[in-house]
Amino acid sequence: MFVLIGLAIIVISILGGFMMEGGKPAALAQITEFIIIGGSGLGSLLIANPLSSVMAMVKSVIGLLKGNPYTKARYSELLKMLYDIFMMARREGLVALDQHVEKPGESKFFQGYPGFIANHHAMAFLSDTMKIIISGAVTNYDLAEMMEIDLEASHDELHHASHMCSTLGDSMPGFGIVAAVLGVVITMGAIGGEASEIGHKVGAALVGTFLGILLAYGVFSPLAKALEMRAKAEEQYLGSIKNALLSFSRGDAPLTAVEFARRNIDPDVRPSFSEMESTCKNIGEMAKAA
Repeated sequence: MFVLIGLAIIVISILGGFMMEGGKPAALAQITEFIIIGGSGLGSLLIANPLSSVMAMVKSVIGLLKGNPYTKARYSELLKMLYDIFMMARREGLVALDQHVEKPGESKFFQGYPGFIANHHAMAFLSDTMKIIISGAVTNYDLAEMMEIDLEASHDELHHASHMCSTLGDSMPGFGIVAAVLGVVITMGAIGGEASEIGHKVGAALVGTFLGILLAYGVFSPLAKALEMRAKAEEQYLGSIKNALLSFSRGDAPLTAVEFARRNIDPDVRPSFSEMESTCKNIGEMAKAA
């Protein structure tokens, strides 16, 4: 939502100021400049990245329109899920978790947490790590190192879209200059013609420079920053799971393990300890009733 609002403010401010000075918006509608700059930008993306990565970046940008999914409610759901699964392990033993982590997408337990199950990174990270814990094949130190390796790999993937968008933004002024130079070449070919025709061609050439700079600093650079912030939010989400699993593997009480996860959450969206404790107790009562 705020992405659209921000873009609308940029467009309205620029066009409004231009029109207040007597400019005509139709003068900016130079389709050929859009083709040169847009086509060059797309071509550079495809040269530097596979098509799957380009599509993933587009999908990530579209995802920004839905708002930040890592809200206080989403973290509360995560803490509830972690506490519930740790309590299940304490009551029924680690072997009871095997049926849930082996095929998490089909588990009725995870289906009770739609926000978590929709996050494929988090689901895979939790399931794979729980399988290792259940097997008892590694020490806590090795488990911590293993999860750190997993998170580093996820870090590179999560930030790839923002890096691509940032690189594309950096290239826009250059492509704008290319479009402007081509316009100047066309203008030079019209020397000797009517002054109005030459003025029109010079204006069209300058639109290329204007468009390149606008796309760089008004569109792609802010989008890259927004994608970076979204990636950091998901890293924090995964980090909370990591801290909880490490605490659980050491033999800490379920509430203590969940508290380790809570401490990793940004204070702006972090549930308070009393809120977390109240939620966990409600889960305990529900489990007993079941």
